[in-house]
Amino acid sequence: MEYTTLGDTGMEVSRICLGCMSFGTPDWREWVLDEEAGLELVDRAIDLGINFFDTANMYSDGESERVLGKALEGRRDEMVVASKVYFQMDENDPNSGGLSRKAIEQELDNSLDRLGMDTLDLLQIHRWDYDTPIETTMRALDDAVRRGKTRYVGASSMWAHQFADAQYTADALGLDRFATMQNHYNLLYREEEREILPLCEQQNVGVIPWSPLARGYLTRPHEEFEATTRGETDELAKGHPYFEGGGRQVNERVQELADEKGVKMAQIALSWVLHKDWVDAPIVGTTSIEHLEDAVEALDIKLSNSDIEYLEEPYEPVRVSGHE
Repeated sequence: MEYTTLGDTGMEVSRICLGCMSFGTPDWREWVLDEEAGLELVDRAIDLGINFFDTANMYSDGESERVLGKALEGRRDEMVVASKVYFQMDENDPNSGGLSRKAIEQELDNSLDRLGMDTLDLLQIHRWDYDTPIETTMRALDDAVRRGKTRYVGASSMWAHQFADAQYTADALGLDRFATMQNHYNLLYREEEREILPLCEQQNVGVIPWSPLARGYLTRPHEEFEATTRGETDELAKGHPYFEGGGRQVNERVQELADEKGVKMAQIALSWVLHKDWVDAPIVGTTSIEHLEDAVEALDIKLSNSDIEYLEEPYEPVRVSGHE
């Protein structure tokens, strides 16, 4: 395993972050693992040297946090744990979502209870809240740091001007600023290269992109992906622009290069992300120990400049995706 410093936090994290959306309960999503399988996956991840785990309160309606907390019992201090807040958790309680002070405080406490932890390493806002002034959100997040509920705060998919506004607000008020950005980034979605990624690089913000394998589309040929359970049922994947513009051609080139190097498509796609200097640790979600092992092996795959150019050449600008 390779390790890197996460932005300017000083925390050393594995270059692969295990995304925990894929375990909790299949009652939430058909492709999600149950508790037993989730525990096995976390155990294997730790064996492989992974010390960075990303979850969210909304994953399996909180079950993902509970399973992760159970998996890390007795070894919490050795790990870096991140979770997120924003999406409404109780349909009968409108204050269980958003980024008001009330929502942040109560949902962070609920997350910590499920995780069985006193402190998160990283609390991230899952999306931008258009109904709450950014000053209110940043003050509430700063208070969470001061109270020892989280060590750092981070952001997720948003417009660059929003991220800049949040950072400026934090600086102006003497508050903790966002230390990380978890954004949508992969070979099929590179719109983040225009503004947010250069901004993060300039401010030494840790970048931990989600969906580095395009929700599984870059792990197998186009026709085979459509036939998978996730390909048939994952409405989020269908809503992203992976199949637009040059997407299918990129998929084909990933397959060609994987065949040429004798590795798997997922390893080529993940290696491409790992070769980007502004990326600290892509978040890899998986339902398979074998695929987790493949992801770690991708760290050893070297892509030449010509390989990278070949993979990137068919890309066409697509609609912005992930900010909603």
